[in-house]
Amino acid sequence: MGRVNALAPTGPSDDTPGPSDAPDPLADFRALRTPEGAELLAGLRSYDPATELATATRLRRTHPAALVSAALGQARLRQRAVAKFGAEDAHRMFFTPNGVEQATRTSVAGYRARRFADAGVRSVADLCCGIGGDAIALARAGISVLAVDRDPLTAEVARANAAALGLDALIEVRCADVTEIDTAPYDAVFVDPARRGGRGRIFDPEAYSPPLSWATAAALKAPRAALKIAPGVPHEAIGPQAEAEWISDGGDVKEAVLWFGEGFDAGSYRATLLPSGATLSAPAVLPAPPVGPVGRYLYEPDGAVIRAHLVAGIVERCHGRLFDEMIAYVTSDELYDSPYTAGYEITDQLPFNTKRLKALLRERKVGVLTVKKRGSGVEPEELRRKMKLQGPNAATVFLTRVANVPTMLIGRPVTGPEAAALR
Repeated sequence: MGRVNALAPTGPSDDTPGPSDAPDPLADFRALRTPEGAELLAGLRSYDPATELATATRLRRTHPAALVSAALGQARLRQRAVAKFGAEDAHRMFFTPNGVEQATRTSVAGYRARRFADAGVRSVADLCCGIGGDAIALARAGISVLAVDRDPLTAEVARANAAALGLDALIEVRCADVTEIDTAPYDAVFVDPARRGGRGRIFDPEAYSPPLSWATAAALKAPRAALKIAPGVPHEAIGPQAEAEWISDGGDVKEAVLWFGEGFDAGSYRATLLPSGATLSAPAVLPAPPVGPVGRYLYEPDGAVIRAHLVAGIVERCHGRLFDEMIAYVTSDELYDSPYTAGYEITDQLPFNTKRLKALLRERKVGVLTVKKRGSGVEPEELRRKMKLQGPNAATVFLTRVANVPTMLIGRPVTGPEAAALR
């Protein structure tokens, strides 16, 4: 995704490169695909990076130093990539440092590819393809892909990944500027602009590479399109032609996607939770929910629901309210079980006071305390340390505001993953 300029940090070396033997990341990468490079990588699958100096010294007795450094760097990247791609794919694929950091995890890319396939898409121009994670998911959904990246090394890595996973018949990789690609022959366009620069993460959509305005214009020319953007994108930056979807995986918000064209609901907002695939949507921005006192139950919406501004939908479903207009906790006197929330029964409501909380937890013999916060500057770990917990019982404390007053709410989970873990 976006431009990548280095294959991997190099391993230890006894030699300082001169002008004539400066590192060539593309040549080093191609060396990894030779039989000698493949053999080296196979032997490093489970190596411990803590032993890198000894491993490098041993391997350099029989292999060129540049190849050893490239193989060690690639082995480290593959280990990091397991969390996103799974062990089976990660140890067959190739990566760059930025590629691992910016690649879409397989579960999210697969979900997005299925939405394209369900809309009847059979060919996609994947612009800013990076190391090819999304192209792989699209190909596995039976979609042919033109994968484009302007960086020669990144394009080479994407091409190698298509071949390594047996998908090169469906994935054509092209090294080119995405703004020069004719997307007319394709059923759909997918754009994943680079959102990192030399100083780290980019928050202004017009500072993406390419800018969001260019990506939107490209999307509107296609029969169908999807733009991957940061989940914190301001809603005012989203045009009325797009269906805006926020996706969480395992409770963590991973990305936002803008969908365009036939089969997608322009102007609507959607929150999708993986791995279940549960989806909550609204045809437009919902009105502000009512505000009132804390009830018997507190409901914590999934982050995708909050980002999509769909908390009011949860309020309506559980016949509840907010207890502070600026805090995305929902309260109700009714028990409500939903994939979009975790529920808690509230037993105590106290003004924020650590001494009072410590006394209450000691009285109830709480040895395990879950600390959640929204609208509070207190650090959970610091609070837990001050409590000096002892006892067989568990509790959850919410550090928040009620009617703009710092407040502690104590309770126990009654729905969601935490409740299941206690059963």
